[in-house]
Amino acid sequence: MNIERIEFLEWMKRITDRLDILSDQLKKNNKNQAAIDGEVLLDNQDLLEMLKVSSRTLQRYRTGGKLPYYSISGKLYYKLSDVHQFIRESFTAAR
Repeated sequence: MNIERIEFLEWMKRITDRLDILSDQLKKNNKNQAAIDGEVLLDNQDLLEMLKVSSRTLQRYRTGGKLPYYSISGKLYYKLSDVHQFIRESFTAAR
């Protein structure tokens, strides 16, 4: 019975150690996230993955004025709130 308890405790220790590592990585990722005025900024790659569209489609959204964007040092960024608004408007337009 003691052997099972010891094995269980070791197993739980390994799990908690891994959870601590994941927690630290998440905190580090959140610190590296770009923001302006407390608002999260997404870059092109983030948005392509989020919307599941091609880079050409994203360019069409920008040039058509459907999706506001910001250029910082030659790199394009989008406010998360603008992206959410764009998605809401796209759903209502489809109906």
